[in-house]
Amino acid sequence: MQPDKNVQNSLPSTGKWLMRLVGLTAGLILLAMALAVISNGFLAIHGWSSFFWVLLLSAAIVWGVWRLMRNEKPPAWVLSLVVAAALLRLAVGVFWTVALPAWGHGTPAEISGYVMGDAAGRDQAAWRLARSDESLQRAFQDNRKVDQYGGLLFISAFIYRYLGGDIHQPLLIVVLGAACSALTVLFVWAFARRVWGETEAAVSAWLVFLYPEAILLGSSQMREAFTIPFAAAAFYGLARYRDERSVSSVLWVLIPCLLTFFLSSLSAVLLLGCLTLVALGMLKFGSKNIYQHRWFWLALLLLVVVGLAGLYVALREVVPARITNPIAMLNWWLHKSASFQAYASRHASGWMQKIFKFTPEWSHLPMLLAYGVVQPFLPAALVASSQAPVWRAVAIWRAAGWTLLLGILAFAPFHALRRNGERSLVRVFTLVVWLVILVAAYRGGSDMWDNPRYRAIFISLQAALAARIIVEENRTRDPWLRRSLLCAAAILAWFFPWYLQRYYSVGWTVTDPFRILLLGCITGALLLLADWAGARPRANSPVSTVEKTEPPNSTH
Repeated sequence: MQPDKNVQNSLPSTGKWLMRLVGLTAGLILLAMALAVISNGFLAIHGWSSFFWVLLLSAAIVWGVWRLMRNEKPPAWVLSLVVAAALLRLAVGVFWTVALPAWGHGTPAEISGYVMGDAAGRDQAAWRLARSDESLQRAFQDNRKVDQYGGLLFISAFIYRYLGGDIHQPLLIVVLGAACSALTVLFVWAFARRVWGETEAAVSAWLVFLYPEAILLGSSQMREAFTIPFAAAAFYGLARYRDERSVSSVLWVLIPCLLTFFLSSLSAVLLLGCLTLVALGMLKFGSKNIYQHRWFWLALLLLVVVGLAGLYVALREVVPARITNPIAMLNWWLHKSASFQAYASRHASGWMQKIFKFTPEWSHLPMLLAYGVVQPFLPAALVASSQAPVWRAVAIWRAAGWTLLLGILAFAPFHALRRNGERSLVRVFTLVVWLVILVAAYRGGSDMWDNPRYRAIFISLQAALAARIIVEENRTRDPWLRRSLLCAAAILAWFFPWYLQRYYSVGWTVTDPFRILLLGCITGALLLLADWAGARPRANSPVSTVEKTEPPNSTH
């Protein structure tokens, strides 16, 4: 009697999965031991089992989300990139733990291995709550100083109480945050693929993988390690709803919004507003325009009501307890965010204060917004000295990443207004992306930490827009993106000697920043003319091919 062929065929597959499971378990155990040794100052392996369970939980989350998105048919390289992103963020988190106590400024947070003071206060409060006899619900009560929302405090305390050991190991939260942050790569790939195509999806995924601010936040005990992938998942759900009109796609929008609200109600309100704006430009009901459908207006009214309710709840967490009127609460928050005199005296540099003395008051807001948009500013990061070289390296790393991305996003409005602009989503994405950037600049201003992390929450949308511009400009062999980046580089180059003069007195005579800006613009214009003059007309230009062959009803 011959054995069943199906059984014979299943044996190699079963053996392969068993070997993978054994290999994964062994790898997690070895990684857990290594993290325990690092967490104990290279003196002991105590607490390795806690790392193993958190690593196992993180791996289960990544695998579970991957399985949930199997209908997208993501290629194997996307999973490899997600795993690489998680390991990269974890490695950077380990670097903070090891390097900052030795090479930092010696602050209490750095000595404890935290890259941000907010993370230190919240994480240490979570450890105290976990070790106490109090309910974890205390995370949402009277903890405004360490976590004004309580969500991440609750998660951290939960991990420490039920998976942690008898010693405080902050890297446990880094492990979980790194895994969740890495899922942004998967979500932005799926979102960009549905909206633009395969090539844009690949570029978007790599942009998120390499973006310094996303790596920094994903390697620390910050809520953005979770809110960034939640925002990406919500945008993916919106794109999926456009194509499928299914209940599951609605859940992909709803659940990430609720999870974001759990961690930061203000971020959730902003996410809801951005989703609404993107939906206005993305969704259609069959052949009928969305604006002509009565359910759209009912849904929009519901979103407005929910958004206002969420805003009220969010403001209750940040405004003084004596203020209860909703309008008064909003007025307090707006004035607090834009207290320009206090802002100029406490945060802005000396040259900004000098500029304010000789410029009309109405111009201060645009200047402060522009100042906040370019932070962290690359010329300043390259020139400014620091007693802790590690922080100078981090500043250059972050500034270089933002400058490259900002150069492409600054070109986005020009790209959107060109051919097929009316029929594309580029205009909508450009509007939403720049709305977020300006809100972050308004709220965080020149702050080197809050401002970048506010806008980084929406890196998925920024990366998708940047990827579309890169791919489209390359596909059409259009020189204008290159020329725009040349102009931006010229402006940055002129600010370099200006900063050298400020810090080292090198004898540079032009001290007015407006003149520096004018010199940069003139140099950029000359470079643009030189590039234009050196260009050669192309026969059978790809641009004309695209214009002839693009479908008349294309939404791309």
